[in-house]
Amino acid sequence: MDSAYHARVNPPLLPPESMLLRRSALSDLVPTSIVDATWNNLDWRLRSACTDVDTNLFFPVGLTGDAIDQTNLAKAICRECPVQSQCLEFALRTTQDYGVWGGRTEDERRAIRRSRRAAARRAAQARAS
Repeated sequence: MDSAYHARVNPPLLPPESMLLRRSALSDLVPTSIVDATWNNLDWRLRSACTDVDTNLFFPVGLTGDAIDQTNLAKAICRECPVQSQCLEFALRTTQDYGVWGGRTEDERRAIRRSRRAAARRAAQARAS
């Protein structure tokens, strides 16, 4: 059995070392306890409100009809979650493109990432001045 076959059949539980996130300037914008919610630290997931919920709920198909109801229900669960901020930060830091994470949809998370990038650019420009 070759190693490529083994990797396809038995994927690693964690991403390769090259994908592990490092602390960066983001820690200046976000509290450390939230920044720790990355592939490096998944302990927060054990305390999530969605642990026993069907994960399909958090990945609605479409943007209308039942998908809207599904998204709203997923967000309602997130609002009651003790680790909502860690979940959201995990999704932002690992660029989760689909589903509801930390009570935010894909579009809402994209807007947060754009806002953070703009804030980081402004901070860098202010430091350079």
